[in-house]
Amino acid sequence: MPPEASGTRRYAFLLIPGYSQLGFACALEALSLANLHPSGQRFYDWRLIGETGDPVPAYNGVTTAVDSALTDLDRSETLVVCAGNEAARGSTRPVLNWLRRETRKGMDFGALSSGTYTLALAGLLSGKRVTTHWEYRDALIELLPDVIIESSLFSVDGRVFTTAGGAASMDMMLDRIRAEFGTDLATWVADQMVYTDPRAATHGQRLSRRTRPGMAHGKLGIALQIMENNLEDPLRPEEIAQVIELSTRQLERLFAKHLGVSPKRHYLQLRLEKARGLLRQTSMSVTDICVACGFRSLSHFSKSYRGTFGQSPGQEKRGTGSIWPT
Repeated sequence: MPPEASGTRRYAFLLIPGYSQLGFACALEALSLANLHPSGQRFYDWRLIGETGDPVPAYNGVTTAVDSALTDLDRSETLVVCAGNEAARGSTRPVLNWLRRETRKGMDFGALSSGTYTLALAGLLSGKRVTTHWEYRDALIELLPDVIIESSLFSVDGRVFTTAGGAASMDMMLDRIRAEFGTDLATWVADQMVYTDPRAATHGQRLSRRTRPGMAHGKLGIALQIMENNLEDPLRPEEIAQVIELSTRQLERLFAKHLGVSPKRHYLQLRLEKARGLLRQTSMSVTDICVACGFRSLSHFSKSYRGTFGQSPGQEKRGTGSIWPT
């Protein structure tokens, strides 16, 4: 174990209604298994907290009993905010005030999945490098310009840690176990979880297009990455072809062979998918989303959106409702 590792580390999990049960379970199970180590040492204690003290429902409807309502924490505890697709609704004024007050004590604190947004609403992430689930990333980038949003599985910036949630919570917690009690314990816990290859923080959240079936052609992978990196100011197919040293016709053949669509159509689909996420997850206006996704006119945006998703951007926003507050 590291020389500084001694005693029992304590964690406090704040459950926000609609939290990801998978992400929470992966994090908690790693701590639970550590306590089964043959040494007999109890490495971790924890408590579960909800705003009111009532059982808290996950997004799938399963409820978890908590130990208490919002309560005083000790500086030695590590605070973890667990949230999901209803983060804003559960980020109430009492919760945000409680987070500000408790984190001022100097403890380590972090978030699973969209719990990153809850911490940002509390004003605790300004200038920090953080991550969140890929589905919420575009929304956070648009809404939180002073926060550095990464695409990694998890991020650590000083005493702040964040993760994409889901199975990535396991990777992050194994990394914390390693830092707190050493590699041997972290490896033992990974073996108990039958998790033979824990991933580093820098590992991407989504399966790279280059590794998917039919995506082995190197230049196609580069073209796809160029598109994904330039959604707000899209390039013309001929410009992409020039960058990867192909003719426009060769680029079109690559897309037709491996994706069954033209480069132009695939690029449009990427931009529309980003728009759909922003419509569903932010309070941004349709006009602002139109610009953020590289459309030069509202009429073109609306026509393309309706043709793909069967309803206008305005209908999408009115029908779904924003999970983020205005």
